[in-house]
Amino acid sequence: MDNVDLQVMRQVSAWLAEGRGVVLGTIVRTWGSAPRPVGAVVAVRDDGLIAGSVSGGCIEDDLVAKLREGALKLAQPELIRYGVGAEAAQRFGLPCGGTLELVLEPLHKDSLLDELLARLSRGERVQRRLDMQSGAVTLSAPQAGADVVQLSDSALVTHHGPQWRLLIIGAGQLTEYLANMALALDYQVLVCDPRDEYQPAIPGATLTRDMPDDVVQSFAPDGHTAVVALTHDPKLDDLALMEALKSPAFYVGAIGSRVNQAKRKARLAEHFEMTDAQLARLHGPVGLHIGARTPPEIALSILAHMTAERYGVSVSSQREGPPGLDAGCSL
Repeated sequence: MDNVDLQVMRQVSAWLAEGRGVVLGTIVRTWGSAPRPVGAVVAVRDDGLIAGSVSGGCIEDDLVAKLREGALKLAQPELIRYGVGAEAAQRFGLPCGGTLELVLEPLHKDSLLDELLARLSRGERVQRRLDMQSGAVTLSAPQAGADVVQLSDSALVTHHGPQWRLLIIGAGQLTEYLANMALALDYQVLVCDPRDEYQPAIPGATLTRDMPDDVVQSFAPDGHTAVVALTHDPKLDDLALMEALKSPAFYVGAIGSRVNQAKRKARLAEHFEMTDAQLARLHGPVGLHIGARTPPEIALSILAHMTAERYGVSVSSQREGPPGLDAGCSL
């Protein structure tokens, strides 16, 4: 569940607290082009009010029409399909003849929504199992690597909480913007800075004062992890990068000009025996070249590049032409 859908669940919790009836729709399968991914949710209140989306609006309109016809007074979860055939695809606004399936779930106190939200607020990953016959819900810790929606005749299993992790080395002003934006994009954020002088205010992120190389090792970066070094201090950045570049992290970046990136790579090769292949994984200057100068602009450029790497989109992270300032940095 991404941050957008988490907001939907919070709205649904408020509606249930008011005593309203709510049906939750979860995308469980798609074929062809679909406006929202598997796992996206939409909620329909008993008076037709909508939270979230699973299409450009046409499916939501159909759900409201079903509600007004009494077709959403469900006793148990129900699977429905939209977009079968060209006529239906045109009617429901699915692009390129796309098809999607929704599980519609009537919510109640046994849906364990408040418990789910409480566990998510603590940064936990949660597996939610919905019994398709009884509507009963159980919550548990997911198995390692589990992050897909699974539907069978007996149950719908969904996974909630941060699927992506970001380790930031350094706790300066740029870190606060980068961390807050990353939290909005559903990253679990850990900030590492052993310097007591830096006291970041980042609700939702975790701060550690341990040494960066130790933190990277204990963080155990995997293919869903990004590591970004922002201190400008080789004693901190280099140690973290040394460990991160040996890991399966999908993104490793460091702030600094191209001149200083070249010096950093030379240090890593000389003192830590990093290979050319490992050094080639370092994104430096970090972020896309969009002319960024201010901290929020630089944070935006970093997250844009991380997003492109997540989805396998090839984009350039460096400017063309002679050396100059990169990512608002001359150091």
